[in-house]
Amino acid sequence: MKKLLAFSTLLFTITATFADDSTGFKPLFNGKDLTGWHLRRADAHSSWSVADGVLTNTVNKGEHGVDLVTDQKFWNFTVKYEFMVPDNSNSGFYLRGRHEIQILGDFKAGKPAITGNGAIYNFKAPDEFASKPAGEWQTVEATIVGNKITVVLNGKKIHDQVECNKATGSELDKNVTEPGSLFLQGDHGTVSFRNLAIKEVEVPKE
Repeated sequence: MKKLLAFSTLLFTITATFADDSTGFKPLFNGKDLTGWHLRRADAHSSWSVADGVLTNTVNKGEHGVDLVTDQKFWNFTVKYEFMVPDNSNSGFYLRGRHEIQILGDFKAGKPAITGNGAIYNFKAPDEFASKPAGEWQTVEATIVGNKITVVLNGKKIHDQVECNKATGSELDKNVTEPGSLFLQGDHGTVSFRNLAIKEVEVPKE
């Protein structure tokens, strides 16, 4: 009986933990269309498509696509998303439209780089190499509070409370002390996204 009670307690704890993890997250992508998003350049031909709950940017070699931007702006938050890229394909996920978490099909490189997968682009390399092979879904959880960024890539914490006080390139603007939109880089290479969700973080006032 004691063993059964212990197992039940453990199961409840695990279940509660997973429930807490999902509490407060709201979908950024409805899996059906681009509601809540707009093209960075209204006059551009969209390279984005939606099928079976997956958002895909298709860019052929020598061509350029267009970035996809959220209608809503955010300040402090945790965002979760999954992405998949072929070898050497290049994209990015921008926090507040200014700080790029690099997406790159660099599994064959085998080591982290300041412009590699998971990097705060051209600002800080991941603390360890966490990329998966081309064609596999990769998971990201990124948190930005004030000017500090924490990123978990494929279950590994690759940035921990990194201070970033500047835009990292190709940004929507340089107003780093203001809320900003998220955007998915679409002008470089083919990339797919799914399960995008966000939870805004309230920071107690001192």
